[in-house]
Amino acid sequence: MSLKSRLDADETLFTAWSGVPDALTVEIMAAQPFDAVTLDMQHGGHHEDSVLRGVVPILRAGKHAVVRIPVGRFDMASRALDFGAEAVIAPMINSVEDAKAFATAMKYPPVGLRSWGPTYAFPRHGQGDFTRWLAESNGRTMAIAMVETRQALDCLDGILSTPGIDGIFVGPSDFSIAWSRGSVVDTKLEDMMEAIADIARRTRAAGKAAAIFVVDPAMAGRYARMGFRLFATGSEPMLMGQGAQAVLGAARRSLDDKA
Repeated sequence: MSLKSRLDADETLFTAWSGVPDALTVEIMAAQPFDAVTLDMQHGGHHEDSVLRGVVPILRAGKHAVVRIPVGRFDMASRALDFGAEAVIAPMINSVEDAKAFATAMKYPPVGLRSWGPTYAFPRHGQGDFTRWLAESNGRTMAIAMVETRQALDCLDGILSTPGIDGIFVGPSDFSIAWSRGSVVDTKLEDMMEAIADIARRTRAAGKAAAIFVVDPAMAGRYARMGFRLFATGSEPMLMGQGAQAVLGAARRSLDDKA
């Protein structure tokens, strides 16, 4: 099943967040019990070549490949799909015009103007023929617009109604900065929680997927009750740090074990 079909079925899914631009590291991330792996080009170290190579171990592990592009790099959105990604997250979609530009790059005609050339994606997914691929691509791939500013919130309905936009991704760090008018970065800022819940409600009401970055894993349940179904968490530093603490903690505790 595709990522989109699973979200349409109201599954709750988790994507790991990869910022290390190395295919071997991506392979290790893809082997963990996440549903997907997101290659981050915005704040992570991923670049065009690492995305091209990093998609392969994700697909081989039977996981969904997602890419977050840099701000305004809608050309890279098309390339990420051509490399085999199923979904692209675009940051700082702050207007309907931004949403239209993003969707145009993500979808083949008549919805958008994506150029034909699935040189890597087609053999990597390995099914059907070109006619079927063309017919199914717009419905299978996901254009996920990030809402992380007051401007984006003000035009959320317009973004949601833009043909080709399949979901909304909330960036709570930037949203907290915008919500507090630059005074704080706090992903659990209570004052903004109703606004975040409203984003989820409106997104779900529009028949689109609601996603969010989860800095504190304990927040996932609260976000799920709001209506979010795709959760991004588990970066390399987080997983390595917590894993090292758990292993060393257990080893050091055993030193005091008299048994």
